[in-house]
Amino acid sequence: MSPLLLTNEYPPYIYGGAGVHVEYLAKELAKLCEVQVRCFGDQQSPAPTGDGEPRTENAITVQGSILDTSTWDCAKHLHSIFGALQRNLDFNTHGITADLVHVHTWYAHFGGILAKLNYGLPLVLTVHSLEPLRPWKREQLHGGYDFTLWLERTALHMADAVIAVSKDTQADLHRVFPELPAERIHVIHNGIDLDEYTKVDRPDILQKHGVDPSKPYVLFVGRITRQKGIVHLVRAIQHMDKGFQIVLCAGAPDTPEIAAEMKTAVEAAQAHRPGIVWIAGMLPVEEKIAMYSHATVFCCPSIYEPFGIINLEAMACETAVVASAVGGIKEVVIDGETGLLVAIEQQQESPFEATDPQRFARDLASAINTLMADPALCESMAQAGRQRAVDYFSWKAIAQKTLGLYQTLVK
Repeated sequence: MSPLLLTNEYPPYIYGGAGVHVEYLAKELAKLCEVQVRCFGDQQSPAPTGDGEPRTENAITVQGSILDTSTWDCAKHLHSIFGALQRNLDFNTHGITADLVHVHTWYAHFGGILAKLNYGLPLVLTVHSLEPLRPWKREQLHGGYDFTLWLERTALHMADAVIAVSKDTQADLHRVFPELPAERIHVIHNGIDLDEYTKVDRPDILQKHGVDPSKPYVLFVGRITRQKGIVHLVRAIQHMDKGFQIVLCAGAPDTPEIAAEMKTAVEAAQAHRPGIVWIAGMLPVEEKIAMYSHATVFCCPSIYEPFGIINLEAMACETAVVASAVGGIKEVVIDGETGLLVAIEQQQESPFEATDPQRFARDLASAINTLMADPALCESMAQAGRQRAVDYFSWKAIAQKTLGLYQTLVK
């Protein structure tokens, strides 16, 4: 068995949960079978042998695809669309010898379609999110968003198996695409590397980024996007108690507009409250783990989250969680046991925003204040969160389930 994973993100270029998923799934699958990865970037690991052919190490062969788009005269917002299509062509013009193709996010769907039709391979598609439920992407892609909607729908209908990363995502698939055969949809959760994501003592990393290790803090880690709800959290700061720090590890904004909105909101909060640290970039894993480990509370204010791997990362590092009660988060965080879930009333149609954003901000702040004021409760939730990660979300079990699904498709 040799699966080919097609993906936008792969180390060292990872900025979201889908990239984390592919990285660790590939590592664990490689203990069970030979894995091929084709991705966006200049990766080629390990280096080619003398005859120019990439060699396989630890049962993973990685091949990146890079493009020079500087001479393109189409609109800038379409570069990601046409760049994805060109890379997906590259994925296929380098001959494919795999037994099946497994695609991750719309960036790789076209490559999977080409491999299925031209090479006769079974197509597996993991749903990390659904484009119809991310209407704010139109701010970034404009008309290209309509293309991603079409591409995702087409790939879903062509897939021999669809993996939903949570039961909530499975329900979304049934609701948004009721014509998809139910027997093709399988729930396999995201996971966590429990050897890597474990509590560490690294106050030096906090000091490097301007965080005082001697004072408690609430932490956010994620991209600056409507989906992650970061602006809701920043607006909640005015309702938070003054006795703790607020650390925002937030970068990779979707658009200049949301970047400007974030900057304005943070500056307004900083004008009225000390102890707000904004780390405007995506941290290396080692530093991110240190931030999780020293935090008293981790907050995930997402308005859409098919799984929410950041909550699992925080739990594995023994940190209590405050999160919005949406999507797959409800399958990761157990309310009152590993953290607190905050209800959010949302619009039933695009853009699915909070119907009362001021109330949502106050409720986020209230949950954070409750935990920050009760260190014993935080510690209890931290221990329960780590244990839940150990019991239910190991990558070993997830890789075994994924391989088992592969084996049902390869004759």
